[in-house]
Amino acid sequence: MPVHRERRVLPYTPRQLFDLVADIEAYPQFLPWCIGARIRTREGAQIVADLIIGFRLFRERFTSKVSLLPDNPDGPRIDTVYADGPFKRLENHWIFHPHQDGCDVEFFVDFEFKSYLLQATVEILFHEAVRRMVAAFEGRAAKLYGAMPRGRLA
Repeated sequence: MPVHRERRVLPYTPRQLFDLVADIEAYPQFLPWCIGARIRTREGAQIVADLIIGFRLFRERFTSKVSLLPDNPDGPRIDTVYADGPFKRLENHWIFHPHQDGCDVEFFVDFEFKSYLLQATVEILFHEAVRRMVAAFEGRAAKLYGAMPRGRLA
């Protein structure tokens, strides 16, 4: 059951990074293995979204409920919970804490697939996959808001 927690200080504002992560429909443009994204419903701060993930022979669609909390007291926050698809469980959050050097990004993901085969495959590749995903979000921020100066990661 892969769990990943990570914090990084990035030289962007909390609102810039919140907006980047909240732009779910743009994920196929930059996120590895994301081959489709669709917003089913959007009601205020609540979104129901489908993502299609493809890797080698695997292609899975899943639905998540996303809560956008731009005015969270600790900094903008995005919470995602699983609704439908190949998972037994999926929880994810991003919290964008203000920091003197920009934004202290807190990222958490915990999931388990229903399929033993898919779970076993993902567990082998999990840390590399998360590394690539985090790098993809950082690269997207650099493209949208300007290159990140060297040596700024905490």
